[in-house]
Amino acid sequence: MQSPYAAKPGNELGGKVSRFTKDYAIVVALLALFVIFSLASPYFLSYANIRNILQQTSAVGVVAIGQAFIILTGDFDLSLGQNVCVTSCLAAWLMKIGGVDPWVAICIALLAGCAIGACNGLLIAYAKIPCFVVTLGFQMVCRGMAKIITNASPIPGMPKEIQFFGRGFVGGNRYGIPISVLILIALYVIFSFVSRKTRFGRSVYAIGGGREAAYFAGIDVNKYRLLVYILAGGLAAFGGILLLTRLDSAAVTNGNLYEFDTIIASVIGGVSLAGGKGKIVQALLGALFLTLFFNGMTMMNVHPFIQDVLKGGVLIAAVTVDVIRNRRS
Repeated sequence: MQSPYAAKPGNELGGKVSRFTKDYAIVVALLALFVIFSLASPYFLSYANIRNILQQTSAVGVVAIGQAFIILTGDFDLSLGQNVCVTSCLAAWLMKIGGVDPWVAICIALLAGCAIGACNGLLIAYAKIPCFVVTLGFQMVCRGMAKIITNASPIPGMPKEIQFFGRGFVGGNRYGIPISVLILIALYVIFSFVSRKTRFGRSVYAIGGGREAAYFAGIDVNKYRLLVYILAGGLAAFGGILLLTRLDSAAVTNGNLYEFDTIIASVIGGVSLAGGKGKIVQALLGALFLTLFFNGMTMMNVHPFIQDVLKGGVLIAAVTVDVIRNRRS
């Protein structure tokens, strides 16, 4: 005889739907944007525009992976946008002015990104300096270094052998899939697995849930906080390479405001600023939402200044929803 306390099939299905809508409300928001903008503009759903949206999402989406990992530990990084800038400028300078092999230049840029992340992590995890102060300081340091490297002038014309990162397509230029988008998807698959199925990922969630509890559970809290900053720095540098090859130019504006875009993407996607809650893939959905939203605004001829106001409103709204959700839970 079935227990009277057993979950009914209808209730179980309703629970799954409820959990999905709670965890992936951003999917509903994305669908709503698609409907609204496709009705507002006949060009919005064209293949060229959709592909453009995905390409624009690729760089910021890669950087958002690192930001999401940091947010899961209960911190955030305000230097990621300028990390993107300085590493892309460094790679461009090495290739175009320094005469360094493009692949060696990319490796040096990636190491530089990891080094910036390591400096952040050491000061935050071991010196116990607040993440806001450290990462804001490194934001200024990176911005200044980018200006020194480029002399505040663009460096155009990247070598052809690396242009496929940002401008290559699988299946032809007209209807092909951008290689940068395939790289983005592959990275999210990898790091979603890492976050859920490895000791590193479980430790990150544990630290975000409570650092003292994680410490008494035997987790080296400082080590993992350092590692997430190094990871985020490396991913920011790789995002800088994708952006560099897509724009075919390095400038001090590369990665501008990516630090805020990645925080907005993570939070609006469902990664909690309180730490320990959320999924890495939600940062991708949030990044896609942002790109989609402002692409639609541009097609509707909304003034860029107004778009900046809307971006700030989106951030405030996302954080407000996150705070309310945490209070209820």
